[in-house]
Amino acid sequence: MPAKYCLILAFFAFLCFNAKAQNRTIDININNTKGPLSKSFNMCVGAGRANEGLRADWQRQLTITQAECGFKYIRFHGLLSDDMGVYSEDKNGHPVYNWQYIDELFDFLQQIHMKPFVEVGFMPGALASGNKTIFWWKGNVTPPKDYQKWNDLIKALVTHWTQRYSQKEVASWYFEVWNEPNLKDGFFTGTQQDYFKLYKETAMAIKSVSASYRVGGPATAGNAWVPETIAFCIQQEAPIDFISTHDYGVKQGFLDEKGNTGTILSRDRNLIANDMHHVKQQIQNSALPNLELHYTEWSASYTPSDPIHDSYHEAAFILNTIKHAAPYVNSMSYWTFTDIFEEAGPRTTPFHGGFGLINYQDIKKPAYYAFKYLNELGDTELQSADSSAIICKDAKNNVQVLVWDFTIDHPGDSVNNQVFYKRNLPAKSLPPTHLKIGGLKPGKYTLSIYKTGYQANDPYTAYFKLGSPSQLTIAQVKLLKQGSGAPIEQVVVNVSSSGSFGKELNIRQNDVLLIKLDRVKQ
Repeated sequence: MPAKYCLILAFFAFLCFNAKAQNRTIDININNTKGPLSKSFNMCVGAGRANEGLRADWQRQLTITQAECGFKYIRFHGLLSDDMGVYSEDKNGHPVYNWQYIDELFDFLQQIHMKPFVEVGFMPGALASGNKTIFWWKGNVTPPKDYQKWNDLIKALVTHWTQRYSQKEVASWYFEVWNEPNLKDGFFTGTQQDYFKLYKETAMAIKSVSASYRVGGPATAGNAWVPETIAFCIQQEAPIDFISTHDYGVKQGFLDEKGNTGTILSRDRNLIANDMHHVKQQIQNSALPNLELHYTEWSASYTPSDPIHDSYHEAAFILNTIKHAAPYVNSMSYWTFTDIFEEAGPRTTPFHGGFGLINYQDIKKPAYYAFKYLNELGDTELQSADSSAIICKDAKNNVQVLVWDFTIDHPGDSVNNQVFYKRNLPAKSLPPTHLKIGGLKPGKYTLSIYKTGYQANDPYTAYFKLGSPSQLTIAQVKLLKQGSGAPIEQVVVNVSSSGSFGKELNIRQNDVLLIKLDRVKQ
């Protein structure tokens, strides 16, 4: 093709793209409903390890997060690790069980109306077949040396929970066997067949207490072992109620707790959603097509040393993933709710790229507001052609519009996340978005607009402007929390007899807006 024609085609492509960018219109009618809003996004959330859940600051942060983001379950590592004091043996080799720390933690969860998504692991030292451990807190990742003692431990613990909380309550929990056993250099020293043996023994021990208790796996990294797990359970008649696995939005590896490798955000904006769809199809094409699918870990990055977790970009990443993945999953547990997370030991700076929605000082990151806004949506989703919006109404016909821009401005392989996101990154402007809502009852409404994005509920950018201090003073913490969560606009508007309302929205790259239209009581 002659060069001049290539230039003409490129010019027309540019015009089409520019026209599209300038004409983003969200036009909805509250009478055109899509159906019940999927709540897979806040069914479960992750945390580092069980022992951290005994801390007052961890419990304080979870109480706040549960109240504002609505998470119903929580999952964490290390429930059976030695720092929980669960299992030891006397001088004659007889098992000694101790539920004190577990009771303290689980009683707290009951108190704030959360349920455990029980990750069964890691191995108590006295039961371990080897001495390999992982992380600063030394979780043992070897199979049991005595399956009879392991099974007895699991039965005793599940029986204890049944007696303490009731069979009905425990039947509402989930039991997941181990964590990422496919990472032989990380979380499990055995082979796939060794894991399958551990799975079957553990699942049958749990089911021996009550057949109504839900158990599943394989809790793998990177969507692995799903067809193999189902085939094993069919062949060996091992009980299974759900599939669980993990996914992260990066291009390489699955374990890097110190961030030394250097992570790179995938340029595929729907990487995780597409993976979730693929795994759902694997289940549907299997001999057990109705198994639930739970993603018990997911995030933009698999290392707690990745500054994208602190950046305003993370909020838009979260919403884009949830929007496109929700039809395929029963739950997608964001990893994690807090930076109180010690895989690499206690961290030394207030913003270090931690997984959490909240940092050490209770400072809420942009990611936090993504979940808070989602939790404020009504139960009925409305029809919308916009791929970057979720629009709902509640029982009183009040309307909630959650809208965002998700732009991957990371350049790709030329720079790591640890370099690209660890700086001040002003957002680029975009043409206005036009919001039109029809079908409203005439009258007065309170219009409230909430925002997260660059310099809006964006403590990480404010932290840079303070000079990125290694420790924060009380005054600096107060400054970084200033105005957090407040609406950027709140006015009373009048909807005429036409029943329509319009608003021009200023949305920059990776901004997130929540617009609420609440009818004023007459």
